[in-house]
Amino acid sequence: MRNRAGATDVLLIGAVLMWAFNFPVTKYVLTNGFEPLAYAAVRYGVATALFAALTIAVERSLAIRGAASWRFLGLAVTALLLNQICFVYALELTTAATAALILGTTPVFTVLLSYLIGVERITARTALAAAVSFGGVALVAAGSGGDLSGDLGGNLLAVGMAVTWAGYSVGIAPLMRTYSPYRISAVVLLAMWVPLFAISAPQATSQDYGDLGWGVWLGLGYAIVGPLVLTNVLWFTAVGRVGPSHAAIFANLLPFAAAILAVLFLDESLTAIQVAGGVLIGLGILVVRRRAPVVQATA
Repeated sequence: MRNRAGATDVLLIGAVLMWAFNFPVTKYVLTNGFEPLAYAAVRYGVATALFAALTIAVERSLAIRGAASWRFLGLAVTALLLNQICFVYALELTTAATAALILGTTPVFTVLLSYLIGVERITARTALAAAVSFGGVALVAAGSGGDLSGDLGGNLLAVGMAVTWAGYSVGIAPLMRTYSPYRISAVVLLAMWVPLFAISAPQATSQDYGDLGWGVWLGLGYAIVGPLVLTNVLWFTAVGRVGPSHAAIFANLLPFAAAILAVLFLDESLTAIQVAGGVLIGLGILVVRRRAPVVQATA
């Protein structure tokens, strides 16, 4: 049993590191020629086709039944669509390290949104976690030296990324009691890509694909196969073996791993104030991590 848990931990660490590495990869791709929405449309179009085909091969069906299920799906699709818009523009406007640290507030927002829809209670513990985490966000933003046209906008979009990912988590949690995570993910991706492509069409059609270097295409390939396809297989396999509570320990490492990888691979820097903010966000995660639903991370 111990060997099985150890092997599963390797799967979890691998998934988290691949999700984390997507932050510097996406920042690199956007910095070197890809328009944000064109990148999102191409990336999700290919990944959706791959993941849907994989799910059909495994489950033989993508059927979701019941009006209540479709209401939750609608919430999940809307949240994921907004999440990906926030994701690409946050990385366009601020550093990958800053955006990753702010993403660490997702568990707190998940609990707060659960309270708003009536499935969670706000306790003194939750309020403390929110106050500590939001204080951390303020320090991370202050340390980035933001202004109205640059980092500040990116920081606000990074907050939006955390809020919308929390909304996605809340939306799919009830569905995962009935359907497999593979089926839910495939259906959400298929439904989300249609409006994403419609919104992205102007950039996707005007993008000069021939002017992109091999490094950009390599990064795009990684962003499709790694964070959106392979990691889901690793993550869901591991969660099925050890449960979401154990997996949450590793999921909480994602923002901090992404920030470190951004510093290493993009030569970004973190100020002492931002590090202190990251510590506060981490403390907030520790307070609420047992109360927040655990799903695969955004990428």
